[in-house]
Amino acid sequence: MTDSNPSVDVAEPQPTPERNRLYWHSRRGMWELDLLLIPFLDACYAQLDDSLKADYQRLITEEDQDLFTWLMRREPATDPSLQPIVQLIIDHAENGSIDQYKGL
Repeated sequence: MTDSNPSVDVAEPQPTPERNRLYWHSRRGMWELDLLLIPFLDACYAQLDDSLKADYQRLITEEDQDLFTWLMRREPATDPSLQPIVQLIIDHAENGSIDQYKGL
């Protein structure tokens, strides 16, 4: 007989140091940004190509006020090369499941 613990999810990979670093840099001073960035990081980041991953890493170095303006579509990103990752985050928020916000 095997002892099974239903609270342990063996299918979920262990977080890497890079993933942990990105998670903490994606946590912002504005709850609205957390609601956009953390679910995107969890659901989409691993599938991005290297160029978009680099863009995400650059994006999260920007000021909260700028991120909020861009992600709320008030203005395009001041660096046009960031606009594709901004749009992917917006699309994920608009088309994702409400379940992506559980646990935040």
